[in-house]
Amino acid sequence: MQERQQPGRRTVLGAAALGAGAAVWGGTGTASAASSRGRGHGAHDELPVPLIVGHRGASGYRPEHTLGSYQLALDMGADVIEQDVVPTKDGHLVCRHENDITATTDVSAHPEFADRRTTKTVDGVKLTGWFTEDFTLAELKTLRAKERIPGTRQHNTLYDGVWDVPTFDEVLKWADREGRKRGRRIWLHIETKHPTYFRKLGLGLEERLARLLRKYGRHKKHSPNFLQSFEPSSIQRLGKLVACPKVVLLGTLKDRPWDFEVAGDPRTTADLVKPAGLKWISGFAEGIGPDLTVILPRTKDDKVGAPSSVVKDAHAAGLVLHPYTGRNENTFLPADFRRGTDPNAYGDALGYFKKCLATGIDGLFSDNCDTALLAAAEFRRR
Repeated sequence: MQERQQPGRRTVLGAAALGAGAAVWGGTGTASAASSRGRGHGAHDELPVPLIVGHRGASGYRPEHTLGSYQLALDMGADVIEQDVVPTKDGHLVCRHENDITATTDVSAHPEFADRRTTKTVDGVKLTGWFTEDFTLAELKTLRAKERIPGTRQHNTLYDGVWDVPTFDEVLKWADREGRKRGRRIWLHIETKHPTYFRKLGLGLEERLARLLRKYGRHKKHSPNFLQSFEPSSIQRLGKLVACPKVVLLGTLKDRPWDFEVAGDPRTTADLVKPAGLKWISGFAEGIGPDLTVILPRTKDDKVGAPSSVVKDAHAAGLVLHPYTGRNENTFLPADFRRGTDPNAYGDALGYFKKCLATGIDGLFSDNCDTALLAAAEFRRR
């Protein structure tokens, strides 16, 4: 989610958060000095600004969190590819947006797992279905991935059953392989899902993730990945284990991180995006990833309102911003960017993405990498 860009200006954390004298472009198109946080320069300046993150891969075109989705995002030109990680019963990390795999796999068609269907409360929400933590990796590998929202993305159902559920280890091998083929490093954006919930089950995510990152040499300050979580304590824990850059994800303004709920911390996103909250985050992270409505609030009639001060305030705190999620379909767009009456048809996503990028954000998560990259190209030329 970045903004106006000068030719050849290629920075993500290097300029916005990692070094003295670095600069970021604010919403007005002028450069402003970012505070030095003593984390050093290096590899991050190889990325363009604004960068585009393939959200769960190219999930607008392939079932999410499959090697097919990741590959298509990379082939489309996404600068960074996102993974969400959850554990299996025997402690392996696999890539799923949620531990509830009811909608993203064919598990319901497997009679041998019918008795695994159960009801759980995850981060305060009661869910009924099948969950990764109740399957060994070998069992999970007998399942096939499928489209999560087939009513909206019917064309994606063409690929139901083509791929399995990838382990994060397999993704790291894929990234290494693609990096050698392309002669460059493949950047990843890796999220710990429900870390407090899993820690209580004895399946702590951070240590497992750190071990895999070390195995592939991706644990260093200049490694080609970002680590992200909606729970600040997970980012703090990761900071004690690995040195790579970290991003605190934030929901809508009224949302409260689940670890805050558990700890009795009353702060919400609205508190964390104020200067004091951003300063606190900058003590252990290099960026934030807020919901796009935190950057561009919606009006009562669900249209785009005036930009908030969050971009300016975050940059002043030395933080980059990677908001989420840009999608092409009308159902995901503000009312003034929808086209026609079919909620599943494409709206003016290109126009909306440009509106988002014009706020000065440093990157944008998108299910539709090609659309987002086309929008970003205009700002990269400035």
